[in-house]
Amino acid sequence: MPVKASDIQKMLPEYGRKNCKECGLATCFAFAMKVANAGIVLEKCTHLSVENRAQLEEILQPPIRQVVIGQGARAVIVGEEEVMHRHQKTFFRPPGFALLVSDTDSDDILSARLAKLSWTMERLEKVSRFDLLALRCGSGDSKRYSALVLKVMTATDAGLILLADSADCLLSAYEACRGRNPLVCVTAGNYAKVMPYLDKSTAVCVRASSLEEVEKLADKLKELGFENLVLDPGSRTLADLVRDQTVIRRAALRHKFRPFGYPTLFSAAETAFDPERQLLPAAAGIAKYAGIIVLDDVSQQAFQALLTVRQDIYTDPRVAPTVEGKVYAFNAADESAAVLVTTNFALTYYAVAGEVENSKLPVYLLCQDTGGLCVLAAWSTGKFVPEIIAETVKKHKMADKVTSKRLVIPGYVARIKGDLEDELPDWEIIVGPQEAADLPKFLHKLKNIATVQPKT
Repeated sequence: MPVKASDIQKMLPEYGRKNCKECGLATCFAFAMKVANAGIVLEKCTHLSVENRAQLEEILQPPIRQVVIGQGARAVIVGEEEVMHRHQKTFFRPPGFALLVSDTDSDDILSARLAKLSWTMERLEKVSRFDLLALRCGSGDSKRYSALVLKVMTATDAGLILLADSADCLLSAYEACRGRNPLVCVTAGNYAKVMPYLDKSTAVCVRASSLEEVEKLADKLKELGFENLVLDPGSRTLADLVRDQTVIRRAALRHKFRPFGYPTLFSAAETAFDPERQLLPAAAGIAKYAGIIVLDDVSQQAFQALLTVRQDIYTDPRVAPTVEGKVYAFNAADESAAVLVTTNFALTYYAVAGEVENSKLPVYLLCQDTGGLCVLAAWSTGKFVPEIIAETVKKHKMADKVTSKRLVIPGYVARIKGDLEDELPDWEIIVGPQEAADLPKFLHKLKNIATVQPKT
């Protein structure tokens, strides 16, 4: 539960009644309100005792700590989640996808995998891609592993994850890339040798084979002064993934169990040898709270599917997903293209756009800005009615883009055909299918119909 301003006020100087105004606010209660809503930092209160400051910092700490990996525009932020279920509020930090490479990979394999870092997918006006690169030390040779680190640092500015059992290999690689803020993965077997050489601000992944071992190692690292932790309980099956991630999230959010108050890492790459069989666990990891998901070799189509799942789950359910309300051209649309009109609700747009593209025919798709409402909802609320559609057609000068002025409306709003003809007397209004899947057949049939001359 959020910390109450009244509870914070009680810990301020003179039980919150000093009201010195040195923080820039009129009263201590106003300061407490700002602190509770993350609108001001505790340091603004210069009279706060050391003990009370430490106590307030503890209770104000989010149940799941924020951890940053990498730097600059490619920095990946995980953690800070507040709810168990997406419908309660929203999930804030999409999991970072990491591509696995090894120092035992041949030059050809390494080059092919690094090329996948350039894969991008643009959807809902957001560009998605691989966020991180997980570097595995398979050789046990510190020089060879460090050489891999240096090589990938010249090839990409993506954040790095260091995976090595040998403390020597891990430390040599860390020294090579410490300026890139890597995530250093440690185990019970190597942490004692590794931790003394790491900066206290370093992001550290606690890797173990059970929840109990993760808890013990996380406590030890926190005692050493390391706060930016990521937890990997060693889940290697779908059932283990769901169990472990649920236990960690519930313990952190509902029971304020600090050893589990960190983001998590799930290695889908270690669930199956076949990359395609890693997809189901990876998709489950997206839905079940994983902060970082490590993938092995994966096809571009499969990766795009995972990116779609991630974006769907981490889209705020309180806000309708939309695309920009404008004219979209498909299949080299020219003056012979048909003109379709729909709403800017993202699910409607992508269903229609996909089938239009599959038709292989030139089409202009005019997306009416309805605030993210689907066709029937927009029509029933007056946002997808003849007057507004006609205004949009004229605004985008559709009459200048095509020779045959035929406007196709969704079949679900066939009833607006007559009124739209009155609004657009120079256009032929055609009622299209109700389902997007029927569009390719409909468009081919429309193409074969003789062009109707504009009305006079």
